[in-house]
Amino acid sequence: MNLWETIRSGLEAITGHRLRSGLTVLGILIGIASVILAVGLGEGTSASVSSAISSLGTNLLIVSPGSTTTGLVRGGFGSSSTLTYQNSQALANKLDCPDIAGVAPQVQTEGNLVAGSENWETSVYGSTSAWLGVRSRSMALGSFFTPQEVTNDDNVVVLGETTAEELGLYSPIGETIEVGTVEGAEVPFTVIGVLASAGSSSSSTNEDDMAVVPITTAQEVLTGSSSVSSIYLEARSSSSLGAAYQEADDELLALHQITNPTDADFTITSQSSLIQTASSVNNTLTFMLAGMAGISLVVGGIGIMNIMLVSVTERVREIGLRKALGATPAVILRQFLVEASTLGLVGGLIGAALGLVTAVVLPHFITHAIDISRVATIGAVVASVVIGVISGAYPAYRAARLAPIEALRSE
Repeated sequence: MNLWETIRSGLEAITGHRLRSGLTVLGILIGIASVILAVGLGEGTSASVSSAISSLGTNLLIVSPGSTTTGLVRGGFGSSSTLTYQNSQALANKLDCPDIAGVAPQVQTEGNLVAGSENWETSVYGSTSAWLGVRSRSMALGSFFTPQEVTNDDNVVVLGETTAEELGLYSPIGETIEVGTVEGAEVPFTVIGVLASAGSSSSSTNEDDMAVVPITTAQEVLTGSSSVSSIYLEARSSSSLGAAYQEADDELLALHQITNPTDADFTITSQSSLIQTASSVNNTLTFMLAGMAGISLVVGGIGIMNIMLVSVTERVREIGLRKALGATPAVILRQFLVEASTLGLVGGLIGAALGLVTAVVLPHFITHAIDISRVATIGAVVASVVIGVISGAYPAYRAARLAPIEALRSE
């Protein structure tokens, strides 16, 4: 029996038991589809997080306050109030920090914005005129506030695109909105510009939903605090990022009169460290999800082995007859391996198709992107064939070892 006849015989055996073969294939295809979706979801999330971090600005360093300690309870990083507007002004000194090209201190609070009969709650940021360049943002309408407006504590505001739409301000320049303070008062602000769209950075953060005001105004009338929640630093270039980091660290340690760097009441992070941390977490989750999906493949492999063992038992007389007519053990072995690998291949192809279709449809119903990996897809199909061959090896070996006389004699 040549190879083509062996393949044809194997396919006939599979199609002769369509329901049984279909249920066997089902276990494989579910596992393949799950693996493809798990890897695609992980890569999509990783790409989204990396893009969001990169969109914060080029060559960016972020200075955050340290943690607070209340009794024996320590707050997380950023819970302290150790950074001030004056710290940011010192970091902008070119003599002490020549590798820092831009400095943008930032105050953050939640505020209720009111425009006529419309109201909208969003994040309100206080910063300087350098914020636009350091955060790599641009204007869609109007202009950003000037250094003079920051110095004068002017009540001017720049809105995100989504915020302007939610407030019903389709021609917002010159309009007056009221911003709620921490004390419950409402302070009028004049809209001078609208930021160009930057998109969502994650499922819970929309970079187009914000309001930006001068930091001096925010500290005076909105937060009532002289501290800042973070300071964004832009290095002159990617090659000078390390130098900018060291200059900022040395300057802040000196300003805070800290002699031991391990006692620093602030932290400095870079885009690369944020991306590495996020990628590490995403990779761990991807491997975990892929591992869970891989269990389905193992179960599918067990199903193939079970169905092949049943097939050997049912076809003992057929095997005996083939051997009596001259079929060698190698031919019998090859036939059953063809059947097992075909079940694995069919399950893998259908599972891959199901995974690809789901990856296209699913993002319309969830907020996460799914990036299909060609390597993962091809690898999953190959794995399904390998699982089929491995699962069918023992049943095929048993069939090949059957003695012709005993096979023909069995009922």
